[in-house]
Amino acid sequence: MLSIVSTPIGNLGDITLRAIETLKKCDAIVCEDTRVTGNLLKQLNIEKKPLTSITSYSSGHRLADAITRLKRGEHFALTSDAGTPGISDPGYALVSRARAEGIEIEVVPGPAAFLAGLSASGLPIHRFVYLGFLPLKKGRQTLIQSFKDEECTIVFYESVHRIEKTLQELAEALQSQPDRPVVIARELTKMHEEVISTTVAGLSVTAESIMKKGEFVIVIGAR
Repeated sequence: MLSIVSTPIGNLGDITLRAIETLKKCDAIVCEDTRVTGNLLKQLNIEKKPLTSITSYSSGHRLADAITRLKRGEHFALTSDAGTPGISDPGYALVSRARAEGIEIEVVPGPAAFLAGLSASGLPIHRFVYLGFLPLKKGRQTLIQSFKDEECTIVFYESVHRIEKTLQELAEALQSQPDRPVVIARELTKMHEEVISTTVAGLSVTAESIMKKGEFVIVIGAR
């Protein structure tokens, strides 16, 4: 069986009892970074487990080996470095293969940074568009320009290295909609959590003043 196990996005207290139980009883764990997952197990006082790292750069033999062992009846847990596996991480590849092979799959739900950001934004979220990380080059400007006509709330992730550039790009692309609300959430669930509410008109100032540290969730209100 393959258990898809969500892990905290920052605050260890957000781990669920079911997630802890699953991590304790599984035979092995498929993760992104074995150091990150190993540290999580240590903090939870869970005995060491065999850890296999599957990333977007991994060769296919690790994926094939995991599928072979799952078909033999072993119980694997799939985790990401933080949050729900498959959301902006390569875990979906294992889930897809497992489902195609008829392997039993269960989901142990939990945190996701973009959902936390939406909840904290105060913007309408009965309909929203989730974009993961914006493209670095090809299609980036076309996508950003399309935000002008989006009738749903938009949410996406941004890294500390590109946050200022992205906010400036949004300010330029959406300048015809100066009152459109924008919320930037930083370090969600962590000690220095910060949620900034502004508008398109205020993005340039925010881009220069925002602390360049941590992970970011950007939420843009519908047009």
